[in-house]
Amino acid sequence: MDLLPIGQFARLSRLSVKQLRHYADLGLLPPAHVDDDTGYRYYHPSQARQAMSIGLLRSLDVPLAVIAQVLSGTAGALGQVRDDLDSELRRRRRTLAALEKVMADGLPSAQVRMVEESARLVAVTSEQAADDLDVGRATSACVARLLAARLQHAHLQQAAPRLIGLFPVDLNEPLTVEVALESDAPVTGTTSRLLPGGRFAQATHIGPYDQISLTAHALLSWCAERNHPVHGPLREVYASDPATTPADQLITHLQIPLEEDQ
Repeated sequence: MDLLPIGQFARLSRLSVKQLRHYADLGLLPPAHVDDDTGYRYYHPSQARQAMSIGLLRSLDVPLAVIAQVLSGTAGALGQVRDDLDSELRRRRRTLAALEKVMADGLPSAQVRMVEESARLVAVTSEQAADDLDVGRATSACVARLLAARLQHAHLQQAAPRLIGLFPVDLNEPLTVEVALESDAPVTGTTSRLLPGGRFAQATHIGPYDQISLTAHALLSWCAERNHPVHGPLREVYASDPATTPADQLITHLQIPLEEDQ
């Protein structure tokens, strides 16, 4: 047999011996022959293309489980990997934009004032977010759902919708994002609820939604400095219509409900 020892095959396929052993153990690239007496592994030169394909896909951050699907000819196996990488790229861009803002303006600060909010009837929809970086997607999904439901109710089309985002103060994983639409009547596909009123610390964010976390940080820091117990959820009251307002002019009021002084 025209077989190569593992070291020679590693050089030929541009992989390490350790990688070849790992891929063999996973069943991705089993050796063509294993000596029963010595345990030495041998490969056929025709396996080099498959070995190098594994190396290429790993360099593209394709998980080993997906590589197995690709090698077996599963159609569309790389689609989810592409989508995941695209989502990560967009997240990184948002993170970079926030970092550049901190570099330009310093650590976030905001003017905070106390406000009293009345209890109000709302229609609520929710979405699970995988982590804090997935909150934007989950929020957008909730908003789209509410706006679509609003079109089915004439009494909600008489004025601009008042939307309120509701977020856990502690962003554990996974987390539930909720968005509420003010409505004194049931709204299709939502849950009717009384949104509590009370005393809130409020800061106003002007700018893109993906930088709201900076203002939220400033608001939470203000509460911590004054030893105000915070019990959540953090509210985002959307005062602008993103369809007609430039991103850098969007106005969002952030509110933290405060426990009453003892």
